[in-house]
Amino acid sequence: MEHHSNIVPWQLLCERTGATLRWFTVTGWDGQLDLAAAGELIGERTKLVALVHQSNVLGTINPVRQIADAAHAVGALMLVDAAQSVPHMPVNVAGLGADFLGFTGHKLCGPTGIGVLWGRRELLDEMPPFLGGGEMIETVWMERSTFAPPPHKFEAGTMPIAQAAGLAAAIDYLGEIGLDAVHAHEQRLLGHALAQLAAIDGVRILGPAAPAGRGAAISFEVDGVHPHDVSQVLDEHGIAVRAGHHCAWPLHRALGVQASTRASFYLYNTLDEVDALAEGIRQAQRFFQVA
Repeated sequence: MEHHSNIVPWQLLCERTGATLRWFTVTGWDGQLDLAAAGELIGERTKLVALVHQSNVLGTINPVRQIADAAHAVGALMLVDAAQSVPHMPVNVAGLGADFLGFTGHKLCGPTGIGVLWGRRELLDEMPPFLGGGEMIETVWMERSTFAPPPHKFEAGTMPIAQAAGLAAAIDYLGEIGLDAVHAHEQRLLGHALAQLAAIDGVRILGPAAPAGRGAAISFEVDGVHPHDVSQVLDEHGIAVRAGHHCAWPLHRALGVQASTRASFYLYNTLDEVDALAEGIRQAQRFFQVA
């Protein structure tokens, strides 16, 4: 279920260290993690469990706390990819049981090229710097150096100051609106969209079919029409979607899907735009003569 950004770094780590990367499987088109084998996957040799909070393809919201508790029971750490959840709903980091949690700025109305990594203070204190340079030092001699406390020891060189200011402004903006309000608005859009798409013959939704336990990103297949063709027809009608594997190629392979079309809703979308999406899909079916 993971985005490539929560796959590739661990593959590289395993190549360097000889560690083993193990996986939760997905139950199928309903888009749930198969937790039946959790006891076998998370054991005394497990060092880190890395999990997406909300899938960027399926919309599934995972039971992070349940898995974090299993990880902590064997002395492992829990890292949460919250790129798809933090911009869309209130997230209680302590409630999730996270040891590390990350999200990106451009998903929450902020600039690209910047994000946030939260970590438990005692863990950050123990970790050595991974980059060397200016600003991350305490004192420098010719023979050795001492380093500033977190977070500064991880932030070598000149930081992306303009992006940080933009990210702070975006966070303040969403704070004024209220993430509870954002989430409630998205849930209204999501319920309407799921119903509209389910009513179209030949459309199959990846992930949970009901709003409960999922977020407002909907990936779908249209029988007889390639996702890129669906997206092109929608684009011609002013409807912006994404087509492809959405940086989650292993997930699409597991579901037996070459690619999918994804519509993502946020605080600026409307119910009328959901209706336009549904009508655009019907127009794509008519154009390719599959309806």
